Amino acid sequence: MNVLILGANGELGPHVVRALEGRHRLRLSDINELETRHEYLKVDASDIDQVIAAADGMDVIINLSVLRKDRRLAFDVNARGCYNMMVAAVEHGIDRVINTGPFYVVAGPTYERFDHMIGPDVPHQPGTYLYALTKSLGQEICRVFTDSHDIHVLDLLFYMFLDAETHTVESGSPIANIGHDLVPYTVSWGDAADAFGCALDVELDSLPSRSEVFFVFPDLPHQKFSNEKTRRILGWEPKDKLDQFWKKAKS
Repeated sequence: MNVLILGANGELGPHVVRALEGRHRLRLSDINELETRHEYLKVDASDIDQVIAAADGMDVIINLSVLRKDRRLAFDVNARGCYNMMVAAVEHGIDRVINTGPFYVVAGPTYERFDHMIGPDVPHQPGTYLYALTKSLGQEICRVFTDSHDIHVLDLLFYMFLDAETHTVESGSPIANIGHDLVPYTVSWGDAADAFGCALDVELDSLPSRSEVFFVFPDLPHQKFSNEKTRRILGWEPKDKLDQFWKKAKS
């Protein structure tokens, strides 16, 4: 497949590229410069003309673009960027879009604090956090497009990323300590990237609807969330169980 990746120069981008580059032709894009052996376009996800142009000749769009803190820019990238992506998909007849976001675009504080075994199909409750609200709005924009166009959107939701071998985590996140605990929605970089391959491989006709949401993380003992749907529909299986981080070390 010819795959356009928006926001390819973020922290998850290099992992997704490594997971896909052996099987697909990649066109990488980002607002920042990127040194790569793949085709690269400098693209602002909030600019509709740039996104439409970047999607020309593509079979799939993967959206990794994100902006968290600035109120206007967060809306422009996280929400308007999804609108631009979906317009580009319609313009070029692209029938598969893979969007991304944090789990709390679905399960904000109300669910997270007072429930367990939360699945991705619960009514959305993103709370009041700017990042969650703008990402949730972007996800809803994608869903609305699928109501009137023959486009399938697969939303892959993540939270904490971890290198299972070096025990390092994404920038600004707490350090995971062996034998202690970790956030009950943590996944290794490699397993997260593998989910994109599964989302590219799944037959669109096998999906329950044209807009589906998936929680991506391994089996963790907290039982706060459920990854059953991701395993069942996408056939995704995590390689890194991360049990060394939650099993208490023997003294």
